[in-house]
Amino acid sequence: MQTVRTYRKMKASGEQIVMITAYDYPSAKYVETAGCDIILVGDSLGMVVMGYPDTLSVTLADMVHHTKAVRRGAADTFIVADMPYMSYHINTDETKKNAARLILEAGAHAVKLEGGSESRIEMIRAIVDCEIPVVAHLGLTPQSINRFGGYHVQGKQPDERKALLEQACQIEAAGAFMLVLECIPEALGEDISQKLTIPTIGIGAGRYTDGQVLVYHDILGMSDFKPKFVQNFANLGNDIISVLQEFTSHVKEKKFPAKENIYIPLDRKDN
Repeated sequence: MQTVRTYRKMKASGEQIVMITAYDYPSAKYVETAGCDIILVGDSLGMVVMGYPDTLSVTLADMVHHTKAVRRGAADTFIVADMPYMSYHINTDETKKNAARLILEAGAHAVKLEGGSESRIEMIRAIVDCEIPVVAHLGLTPQSINRFGGYHVQGKQPDERKALLEQACQIEAAGAFMLVLECIPEALGEDISQKLTIPTIGIGAGRYTDGQVLVYHDILGMSDFKPKFVQNFANLGNDIISVLQEFTSHVKEKKFPAKENIYIPLDRKDN
């Protein structure tokens, strides 16, 4: 299995790191079989699995439940679990306990939290002090949607760019082993990636990060929400609807179950 040291070596050698989200046993099994480097159990499950309008309603219990399922489906892949909204915002003791649950109870190898403010840096240090690897997240941080006023590109203005560069350096100094960069200009993604010794993973951050991450449902064309940075590598959503419509029509027309689908045929002579 790959480890945090593996990803530093991949960055040093120029090998791109592949991260894909998964939220349950079958998706984790498919992602592992495909040879993905890292599985992210993202709080994006709130939108693509649970039907919420954003990630804010996802609870720690939700993350534990889904991460456990992913672990069962991908026993040989490095798993990062998102810390949901308000699970690392109050104090360091609560943050450490919540991070530990994702490791000890859910089976993750690392946790991810959003933001680069002074309080977030403090939480990163506290979690790392517990010997738990941390992935940080800068740029468009979905848990900040209300403060941002929607999903918008971050780091376009000079002061924003400077702040993100400084926060990235502080995150590395605090002990995070990886940094996700979301929805920032490509040039900024390149600058941060070159400045840091830890690997960067981009999602809408251009071509020059050390790896890329996308949501499982977006890759497969099973999501209603399609940001500009998403590429659908399939359109399984349409295929699934077509198959379910065919099943429905077969039942309505009494074509299913057919004789060959019957486990114990009825022998009317015995009745």
